[in-house]
Amino acid sequence: MNRQDYDLIAIGGGSGGLAVAERAAQLGKRVALIEGHRIGGTCVNNGCVPKKVMWYAAQLAHAVDDAVDFGIPARRTATDWQKLVEGREQYIANINRYWDGHVEQSGIDRIQGFARFVDAESVEVDGERYSAPHIVIATGGKPIVPSLPGAELGITSDGFFQLEELPRRVAVIGGSYIAVELGGLLRALGSKVSIVALETQLMERFDPMISEVLTREMNRQGISVHTGFQVNALERCNDGIALYGEGDQALRGFDQVIWAVGRAANTGNLDLAAAGVKAERGGFIPVDGFENTNVPGIHAIGDITGRMALTPVAIAAGRKLAERLFAGRPESRVDYDNIPSVVFAHPPVATIGLGEPDARQRYSQVTVYESRFTPMRHALSAQEHTTAMKLVCAGEDERVVGIHIIGDNADEMLQGFAVAVKMGATKADFDATMAIHPTSAEELVTLKEPVQREAGVEWREAS
Repeated sequence: MNRQDYDLIAIGGGSGGLAVAERAAQLGKRVALIEGHRIGGTCVNNGCVPKKVMWYAAQLAHAVDDAVDFGIPARRTATDWQKLVEGREQYIANINRYWDGHVEQSGIDRIQGFARFVDAESVEVDGERYSAPHIVIATGGKPIVPSLPGAELGITSDGFFQLEELPRRVAVIGGSYIAVELGGLLRALGSKVSIVALETQLMERFDPMISEVLTREMNRQGISVHTGFQVNALERCNDGIALYGEGDQALRGFDQVIWAVGRAANTGNLDLAAAGVKAERGGFIPVDGFENTNVPGIHAIGDITGRMALTPVAIAAGRKLAERLFAGRPESRVDYDNIPSVVFAHPPVATIGLGEPDARQRYSQVTVYESRFTPMRHALSAQEHTTAMKLVCAGEDERVVGIHIIGDNADEMLQGFAVAVKMGATKADFDATMAIHPTSAEELVTLKEPVQREAGVEWREAS
């Protein structure tokens, strides 16, 4: 075995690994990037990017459905799944090629293969040993498939991006963002979809307004939502795949089943014990506020830390870590408060800060402003569409501590408002901002009357 020394080794060529490797190389350090698959990680290959392409296709399908109500002659036929997939894969391949070239031009040594730790300063890839005083673990996550009878009959989100044809009838198992994203786009493109969730409500970690409106919108679109359904077994029957729950609960006749019940850290093959790195349940690696593990010189960033599994977060963590290590910036780190996020459901969801229940637990004085309306995009549509917005404010000065939006263009409008929340804006600051009319976004700066919760009524039941 040969031994090659670097200043930094990044294990994983996804968003976080690329970011820390790139920034360290820019700072003049000798860097190695180890990746066993295509460059770009989950986001580029099996996550954000291909999903957003499919989401746009679904949005266009919805637009065609609505066109006739606006006097535009249009008729939708069957989705050309093969053409959509070919275009999506070409788009991804272009990104892969860009990153392959960028890594080479940046002077980063690309090592193809899978790493395992030898000790706290060394890893091995295909019999070759590499060492560095700083090793960054950025191997991302992988979909969970539960251990139960017939589980192999279902595919994961990775398998979804390998489908060669649009399934006729689909069950998506899970109530989180991946489930509602995949279920929504499949329905828009022509599948019959059932969402089957163990939870009592969809998107339970989000503000309850989001779950309520999203469930109603999905039902309106023809998606069957089954909550409180614990899947205990899958079975292939004459009419398709069957899902069995408690007692006599059963859902039958599915051509495809998709597991969307969460993700685990992709750390099982790293031999963390050889380096003394501690891991928690699910393989997640705990880190401090500076992305340090329990072993000096070994760092972890991105999804494997169990923090917010978002591409921009992993990128920021990688860049700030490199600057702390090599640019003389000892306080460089990510601020994990008030990070905006979007769920590309139908309609999309955008959120930042605290939901109403969390705010009421944290602050003694909470004021909530809420608006629900039909956006102009659907003013002439035959079916009713709902956009809903909520401002959560705390204290006498009504500092905005949470914004929650579900509706068309929620994904685009939140970015600017996120800046205001990050800067500590108050409701008065929002009120002092001139509205842009006519838009949905103007609702956030024109909300007048706070929501009144009746005494003794639990907040979830209040309208």
